[in-house]
Amino acid sequence: MNRFSLAALVTASSVMLAFPFMAQAQTSSPEAPFSIMPTNPLNLQIQNSAAQAGNLNRAKNLARQTAEKANGGLGVYRAEASMHGPAAEAPFVDNGNGTYTFTFLGGKPGYTTPSVQSVVTVNTTDWSTHMDSNAAVMPNPSPATPSQAVPR
Repeated sequence: MNRFSLAALVTASSVMLAFPFMAQAQTSSPEAPFSIMPTNPLNLQIQNSAAQAGNLNRAKNLARQTAEKANGGLGVYRAEASMHGPAAEAPFVDNGNGTYTFTFLGGKPGYTTPSVQSVVTVNTTDWSTHMDSNAAVMPNPSPATPSQAVPR
């Protein structure tokens, strides 16, 4: 071992002793690139949560874009506001199999009464989308007046 590699080893050891929480490189073989793995389980949990949040946001955007395309584009259709905001506030169901299903309303740009309800499922494995339903929203019928009972 020459003095430069010895100095590097001593420096690396000193850093690891001074900062025990630092990530450590792990390799499976000499040819494989190394990966950095956090030594703190909380860091790993945060990384997984961030990845899941990113996947949900991407799925939300793909579902909205699928509905926009199916309904004629942004010039004639806009999804409800929840499909543009934080993914956790979007109307979705985690199907537990790597897919999310979004059920949301939309209509003409600037609408006050939605005219379309879309149901879109997004597969997070291959990022494919499936339009499960894209139907007109039926207006609520006016309440029926009670019928008069005819005496016999």
